[in-house]
Amino acid sequence: MQKLDCRDRNFADRLQQLYNRPSYPPEIEESVRKIILDVRADGDAALCKYAKMFDHVDLEPAQIPVGEEEIRKAASKVDSEAKRAIKAALTNITDFSRQRIPQPWSHSPRPGVVVGERFEPMERIGVYIPGGTAPLVSTVLHTAGIAKAAGVREIVAVTPPNAAGEIHPAVLYAMSKAGVSEIYRLGGVYGIAAMAYGTETVRKVDKIVGPGNAYVTAAKKLVYGAVAIDMVAGPSEIMIIADANCNPEFIAADMLSQAEHGSGLEQAVLLCDSEALIEEVEAAILRQKAQLSRLETVDKVLNHGTFLIRVEDFDQAAEIAGAYAPEHLEISCKGAGMVAKKVKAAGAIFIGQWTPEPIGDFCAGPSHVLPTAGSARFFSGLTVEGFFRRMSIINYQRGAMRKEVPVVEKFAEMEGLAAHGRSAAIRIEE
Repeated sequence: MQKLDCRDRNFADRLQQLYNRPSYPPEIEESVRKIILDVRADGDAALCKYAKMFDHVDLEPAQIPVGEEEIRKAASKVDSEAKRAIKAALTNITDFSRQRIPQPWSHSPRPGVVVGERFEPMERIGVYIPGGTAPLVSTVLHTAGIAKAAGVREIVAVTPPNAAGEIHPAVLYAMSKAGVSEIYRLGGVYGIAAMAYGTETVRKVDKIVGPGNAYVTAAKKLVYGAVAIDMVAGPSEIMIIADANCNPEFIAADMLSQAEHGSGLEQAVLLCDSEALIEEVEAAILRQKAQLSRLETVDKVLNHGTFLIRVEDFDQAAEIAGAYAPEHLEISCKGAGMVAKKVKAAGAIFIGQWTPEPIGDFCAGPSHVLPTAGSARFFSGLTVEGFFRRMSIINYQRGAMRKEVPVVEKFAEMEGLAAHGRSAAIRIEE
C-alpha cells in the first residue's frame, strides 16, 4: 500500500501519476487486431481455433450456440435463493431503467416551424459477459436487463465457456430471465469480433456493451465504427472519502471488494483527513485479506494499486475525486451529500456508510457498467438511453421557409456550397 500526504512537497506530482492510468496496456493492440482480422476473414473456423487456444475447449461451429435444452437444464441447477436474488435485482434494475426511457417531444420555436426528437430502440445488440475469473451473473442483468427494458428485440450474449464447453448455470438462468434471445459460448476478443462483424453462425449486432479484461476493452475500441460500443473501460477501481468517525472495518472491506476482481490491475484509493484512521484502515485491510480466497490477485492490488491519501479537508478530497474520476466513489464522511455535490466526475457515487459499492454491483438499480481509468470525465455509465436511436425532427411550412432562405443562402455563400443555397431559394421563386 502506498501512502500520500497533502503536506509532502511532491504531493501534486504523485497525484498526477495516480490520475494518469491507462484503460489497458497499449502494446496489446497489435495481437488483438490480428485476432479480429482472423475472425473477419475466416468466420466460424477462427472462432473454433481461438476457443481452443484461449478457453481450452474443442468446439465445432454447431456447438457455438447454446440451445434451449441446455438453458432448461441450467435452470434446474440454480437454487431457489439464487433465483430469488436474480429476480429481486432484475426488478430493481428494470424499474430504474423505466424511469429513464426517453420520450418523443416537439416544440414550435417560430411560426410555421416544428422541431423535436423521437426515439426508437435498437433492434439487435450484443452483451459481453466475462466468465474467466468469476461467473458475473449480475452483469447479465446490468446489460441485457436494461436492453430488454428499452424494448430491444434481439439481445445477443457471448460469454466464455469452461474447458468442458459449459457456461455457469446461474449465468444461463439470468440470461433467460433478462430477455437474452441468443447465447454463444465465445470469449474475449474473438467473441467481440464475432458480434462486430458476424460469422456463418453469429449475425452482427448494432452495438456491443459490457465490461471485460484489457483484451476485451482493446477489442471494443478497435471494432468501434463497425458497431457502436458503450465505452472504453479498464480495470475496476474504488475511491473512498472518509473522516475520523468512519468505521475502518467497513472501509477496508470495501477496498478489498475491488481488489479481488481478478486482473491485479484494479485500484483502491482512500482520501481521509485523519492519519489515525488511515493507520486503522491499513491494519484492517491486512487482517481482512487473510480471509479471502483470491490472495494472489489481492496482493497485487495492495502492492501496486492501493493508495491511502491524507487530505487537508473535504473540499480538497472532492477536487481530487473529480480529477481522478473514479468508477466507484464512496463518500462516508460527515455531510456526505454536500461533498458529493462538489465532485465533478465519477461513474457512480455511493453516499453514506450504509451504501457499500457492492450494493451497486448487484441490486440497487443503476447499471454497474461504468467508466474507469478517468474516463468518467467524458463517458457515463450504461443507461437505458444507450439502447435507443435518437432522430431529430424538423418540419417547416412555406412561410417560415421564406423567412429563413436568406440565412441559408448566406451560409452557402460563406462555405462555397452553391447548390445548398439553390436548394432553399428554388422553393420561394415566383
